[in-house]
Amino acid sequence: MAEHRTMQRDSLLEAARTLLSEGGTEALTFPALAERTGLARSSVYEYFRSRAAVVEELCAVDFPVWAAEVESAMAAAEGPEAKVEAYVRSQLSLVGDRRHRAVVAISAIELDDAAREKIRAAHGGLVAMVVEALGALGHAQPRLAAMLLQGVVDAAVRRIELGAESPAAVTEAAVGMALRGVRGA
Repeated sequence: MAEHRTMQRDSLLEAARTLLSEGGTEALTFPALAERTGLARSSVYEYFRSRAAVVEELCAVDFPVWAAEVESAMAAAEGPEAKVEAYVRSQLSLVGDRRHRAVVAISAIELDDAAREKIRAAHGGLVAMVVEALGALGHAQPRLAAMLLQGVVDAAVRRIELGAESPAAVTEAAVGMALRGVRGA
């Protein structure tokens, strides 16, 4: 019985990822989840009390996987500058991944304070990964620099999602901004 519930919950989360990836936050509805999984709409409520609860669960499941990929890329890089570059590149390489699209779409959903706080904490863990490398590069306030760097990454994600420039061009611009600032040279 527990295994069946786990499989149903996983199926609902996969359907939620697909809905968010294909149609954004508006597409994530309980009727759509029910249709995608073959469950009755009332059955969806047995697993999740609200859209925010679905989103919260997606973050709990997907964000650590995403963060582990960034951490792995940074661990493979040698030296603080290469680690900063890996931090930026690895996040931007995940933009096309459905888990990433779901996490990005999640930021637009109305969430309760508890869900927002969990997402902020997860995001803070991601930012913390690059603090040491920025300190080694000589930043007097590496935590602040890391938060600003994540702002560059977040802006690059939005540009890639818009499709106005190629992902490669946006990635190179973001890496350049991270490593050389606004001078670009």
